[in-house]
Amino acid sequence: MAIAQLRLLAFAGSLRRESFNRRLIPVLAEGARAAGAEVSLIDLRDYPLPVYDGDIEAAGMPENVYRLQDLLAEHDGLLISTPEYNGSMPALVKNTLDWISRPTEPGPSGTTLFRGKVAGIVSASPGPLGGLRSLLVLRDALAKLGLVVVPQQVAVGQAGERLPETGMLADERLRAGVHGVGAAVAELAFRLKGGVDER
Repeated sequence: MAIAQLRLLAFAGSLRRESFNRRLIPVLAEGARAAGAEVSLIDLRDYPLPVYDGDIEAAGMPENVYRLQDLLAEHDGLLISTPEYNGSMPALVKNTLDWISRPTEPGPSGTTLFRGKVAGIVSASPGPLGGLRSLLVLRDALAKLGLVVVPQQVAVGQAGERLPETGMLADERLRAGVHGVGAAVAELAFRLKGGVDER
């Protein structure tokens, strides 16, 4: 059996240009690519959305919801690097997931776009825990949407020192760990698609 084509959608859960998680997400994507996946790295700045409001939805779904739903439909899983805000995931991540999960028009609930897909999560923070608490909340939210979240995860603490620039993670052990999360997503997604990784 040939290797199935595999596509993963990746984004950082922060809009700040110098965000540590915007620096970390390419490292996660690199691990998935090394395992044979094609990764589409997007910037949520390019898909601005209002805070979810049922009245806005009733008046007409924002175009960027459809754009993100279409992207998710074309991919086999998600790679997310998230900050931690007050012990939880940021509103940007929750709001993005909430909008994508709205019913497609016409069509079923947007949650069907998530079901059975694979996700990998990492975080970065200036603090010593590296945003670990945000991963606990995000993992639960993704599982409730029907995604299979790989058990591997990495929280990069003291990110100011360890992530000096985009795509550069100075700590080799942490870099290998982040690569491992990306690889785990690719390997599980390959299996779920029925493909064979013959590397």
